Amino acid sequence: MKKLPQISEAELEVMKVIWKHPSINTNEVIEKLAKTSNWSPKTIQTMLLRLIKKGALNHYKESRVFVYTPNVAEIDYVEIESHSFLNRFYNGTLNSMVLNFLEQDKLSDDEINELYQILEERKNRKKE
Repeated sequence: MKKLPQISEAELEVMKVIWKHPSINTNEVIEKLAKTSNWSPKTIQTMLLRLIKKGALNHYKESRVFVYTPNVAEIDYVEIESHSFLNRFYNGTLNSMVLNFLEQDKLSDDEINELYQILEERKNRKKE
């Protein structure tokens, strides 16, 4: 697995906007995050700079604003963070996590049925 930069929870919110809207400028990032957070524009700019320094973002100047593009693919980030989460809390095994959720009654009947359907579809796909 390739090494990805450490991204904080707040920085992850910025990355989600950029993943959803690649090639987005500073003002657009601020506008979109203003709808879901109470961060000041300066705070958002600071997070953008941190993400650039960490190598998570590329940027270039277009006219009078900077435009940001992700340097880390969302799918790669989610995959590595998922493995990290499983390793930290469930010794790397998905069945331990699911069993924990089942034993703690954290899954509704609908969620259990949905999981069952997903597993059945995957099982049937592998038979083909």
